[in-house]
Amino acid sequence: MEGHYIRFNRLFSQGRNVVIVAVDHGEFFGPTPGIVNLPEAIERVGQADGILLSPGMLRHCGHAFDYRGAPMAIVRLNWSTVYCDQWSYRQAHSARVISPSEALALGADIALASLTLRTGDEARDRDNVALFTQLAAEKRQAGIPLIGEFYPVAPADLRREELHAQVLTACRILAELGADAIKTFYTGARFSEVTAACPVPIFALGAEKLPKEMDALKLAHDAVAAGARGVVFGRNVIQANDPAAFLGALRLVVKDGASPEEAAKDHDLDK
Repeated sequence: MEGHYIRFNRLFSQGRNVVIVAVDHGEFFGPTPGIVNLPEAIERVGQADGILLSPGMLRHCGHAFDYRGAPMAIVRLNWSTVYCDQWSYRQAHSARVISPSEALALGADIALASLTLRTGDEARDRDNVALFTQLAAEKRQAGIPLIGEFYPVAPADLRREELHAQVLTACRILAELGADAIKTFYTGARFSEVTAACPVPIFALGAEKLPKEMDALKLAHDAVAAGARGVVFGRNVIQANDPAAFLGALRLVVKDGASPEEAAKDHDLDK
């Protein structure tokens, strides 16, 4: 068995669904509430299956990954203007930050690269695809799994139907381009169409901090019920009243099939 499969199977240990915590926000927004001191904050989410972070911060947070049973280190390979809402960017230019082999040398177990399509410019879409496929080719040589992330331009401005249509199409494109798993938006009642049309595991992302912690648990529950193999939550975990308690409740929902109400009660969450 090659290293790629060993690492991928570790993420889905015993065939169970996956809970990943994203703490890479500083790569796009700078200091972010909940993770201003990332080496300290990351200790509160040690029960995650994986932690998504930027390559530059992995060397500052090695203590979170250097023991038996630790979360898997997931490193983002590219940087895109699509995330920079604070600067009103809308064109989704993407740039390589690190190669899969360099991420592996840093200590990464898994890599992640984003792809944005329908940017309004065919050449830019082409360039974004070219970068993603190059990283996919390099990850095969390095023996490291690659999570593809589909993040559309200004997702909050899209109607639910348009978001679903873009996610449905782009997830299949990412799988066809070589992604081993996909992180994307949960699109609601029709999300099962997305998971059914894609041959690789799909993780639902949490996006913005939801008003109530119960809302985030329900999103995770509904996504898994629709076929998602897990979630990638950032602000909904790191900005929770008690990140460790919320993560425990999230694990019950995603990995053990508990209802949001049962999980919230078990961990004394404020609904």
